Amino acid sequence: MIKKITTMVIALSLGGCFSMDNKEEEKTLNLGERDIKYYSNKTVTSLEIPPDLTKPSSQDAFKLSEYVPNIQEDTISFSDKDKAIKEASSILRTLSNVEVKRAGERRWLVVDKESEAVWNLSKSFFKSHGFAIKNSNKKVGIMETDFLENHPEIPDQSVGLIRSMLKKAISAKYALPIIDKYRIRIEPFENGKKTAVYLSLTSMEEVITKAGSDDENTIWQSRPKDQALETEMLYRLMTFLGSDHAVAREKIIAAKEAQKLTVEVAKGVGGYAKLVFSLSRYDTWDNMGWALDQLNVEIDDKDVKEGSFYVNIARTEDQGIFSRMFGDDAIKKSFQIMVKQIDSNLTEVYFNDLSEENEQATIDFSYEFLGDIAKQF
Repeated sequence: MIKKITTMVIALSLGGCFSMDNKEEEKTLNLGERDIKYYSNKTVTSLEIPPDLTKPSSQDAFKLSEYVPNIQEDTISFSDKDKAIKEASSILRTLSNVEVKRAGERRWLVVDKESEAVWNLSKSFFKSHGFAIKNSNKKVGIMETDFLENHPEIPDQSVGLIRSMLKKAISAKYALPIIDKYRIRIEPFENGKKTAVYLSLTSMEEVITKAGSDDENTIWQSRPKDQALETEMLYRLMTFLGSDHAVAREKIIAAKEAQKLTVEVAKGVGGYAKLVFSLSRYDTWDNMGWALDQLNVEIDDKDVKEGSFYVNIARTEDQGIFSRMFGDDAIKKSFQIMVKQIDSNLTEVYFNDLSEENEQATIDFSYEFLGDIAKQF
């Protein structure tokens, strides 16, 4: 009898796993059907948060009000949605070839358009979804939106005791805020005839602490990436850039996954950390750009021929009361990340302190920072 029960429990557990996998697959397959509830049909005040979320606090949480007490907020009129689409139409709305590349969970686009056209269409795409462009650097091909609130249904266990009881009493939905922002990186290649487009999502959520007690409160914290939402927005961008809806859906689903990449952290020149990729220089450069996107690292400049990214980052040691008062921008330092090919399928990535002070704190930070990059793969 016990054996039968055990067998049944295992079968149900496996069935649950298969069910979850199917649900995740279904989310991906139902491209174009997801209801994304951003403030896209009215004028609202956008939420703004410092972009550097590369190193959350030890509790992986913070209060939003501590970071943006006096920020000048942008008021965005989303009545301009149709205008944004018309602007895109004036650029180029004919069908064009858009390919999908894939490595692991990430997907990116290769567009048969020059980077200038893709840049303008991408701006119009974000405007059509209600986003404002808060940061853009055309020289490095990066644009980043502000944060806007999303409205998914929150499970009872995440709502807190008092709110959960209230929800049941009034039979109403209660959702804590989730805010999203997007970053697009545009890379021209084949002498500018084609453009690679990388889209990444960053989300934050308000969560309840000490639920049910007199000290119940809410704090903001980073939220795990909603991969299905990122894929959905990539699909919408793909069609906005000129791909047919059915073709875009088929290409995203059919994109073949590349072999999983292993990245090693090792000791480099002067004691600083380095990364070792079993890839060519170009593929390593491509993967480094994607990893910097995932970590929301500010790229001040880059040189493809030199193989360098120039980034502005706040060291962990410098974060504290001063950064809480004035923001991480006040304590950021500039560093160089250099990609150098050693052999046909061996490339190393070096961390270079441009100040040449060679502080031990910076050497230690190089291992932390490049270690975070390695974890992205």
